[in-house]
Amino acid sequence: MRTPFVIRFLSSMPRSGWIGLAAFAAITLVLMPALHLLLPETSPFHVSGYLITLGGKLMCYAIVAVAMDLIWGYAGILSLGHGLFFALGGYAFGMYLMRQIGRDGSYQSDLPDFMVFLDWKELPWYWTGSDSFLWALFLVLAAPALVAYVFGYFAFRSRIKGVYFSIITQALTFAAMLFFFRNETGFGGNNGFTDFKRILGYDITSPEMRATLFGLSALVLMATLVLGRYLTTSKFGRVLAAIRDAESRVMFIGYNPLHYKLFVWTLSAVLCGIAGALYVPQVGIINPGEMSPANSIEIAIWAAVGGRGTLIGPVIGAWLVNLFKSYFTVAFPEYWLFFLGALFVGVTLWLPEGVVGLWKRIRQRRPA
Repeated sequence: MRTPFVIRFLSSMPRSGWIGLAAFAAITLVLMPALHLLLPETSPFHVSGYLITLGGKLMCYAIVAVAMDLIWGYAGILSLGHGLFFALGGYAFGMYLMRQIGRDGSYQSDLPDFMVFLDWKELPWYWTGSDSFLWALFLVLAAPALVAYVFGYFAFRSRIKGVYFSIITQALTFAAMLFFFRNETGFGGNNGFTDFKRILGYDITSPEMRATLFGLSALVLMATLVLGRYLTTSKFGRVLAAIRDAESRVMFIGYNPLHYKLFVWTLSAVLCGIAGALYVPQVGIINPGEMSPANSIEIAIWAAVGGRGTLIGPVIGAWLVNLFKSYFTVAFPEYWLFFLGALFVGVTLWLPEGVVGLWKRIRQRRPA
């Protein structure tokens, strides 16, 4: 008799996992927004807007790290171009945010300021519908999904993998970065999109909107973890792991790796696009720098530091690396990239299972 879907879904995560998610939800959806909105700024327990924004940004990074873990940790596909999908989601929602500025811009025009500056007379055709919130949500999902599907189909069908696939993904994001840097493409050139005002008519900088975006980031992160856990513990996840470890044997027993790899690759890109859409209104800017190869390499480092193939590990890795980054870029800005490179090499050589793997080894060595 086939087990009902709800039971299979609930049993995909252990009881401790559900308890951890409930605690995380209580903190991010109730406690922190309440301390931010209800307490005066003079209170020692008040959570500032800076901390709310920083927390939301870190959760967006964590979503991207989990998306990377799904393809690298479970399918063995190392992408060095995931910053592209993150930026595409950000640009898709950024177009909506730019249209919401209206005549409150510097030039008091219906066109975005950068188009007025470049003497554009009308919106390009691909900006059609960009003033619709629902259309923006569709683009957030569709743009990274389409690019990932087309690229992945030809790459996986040609059986490109390993370091060659990584290099091609890095070339893809670099080419996209150069494309978006051009003023004539209609995406703001090197300055990108900024000076956002409203979302659905609400002030984007208000405490209520900051708390809302923070809560949405937390909800999407939790949903990503639950979805990832369900997929990786299902038959689909077992086939993915088999493809990662011995793709030729999987083909020999009758499975087509193309469909499995293409699905998880496209899903990973969509998750990155959603994270990018949540990231942009919280930090207030999106530009081609988000597509830089260095950013994509950093995403891989998050997953490696936390621990590939664990889901929660990349979340920890994203938070640890970015907290260190916040300190190093202020205290020792000229040494940050050296530290990042040394961290990646060190983790690869001496900590291949990441922080989560180290914690598991420590627990196993404890006497019963």
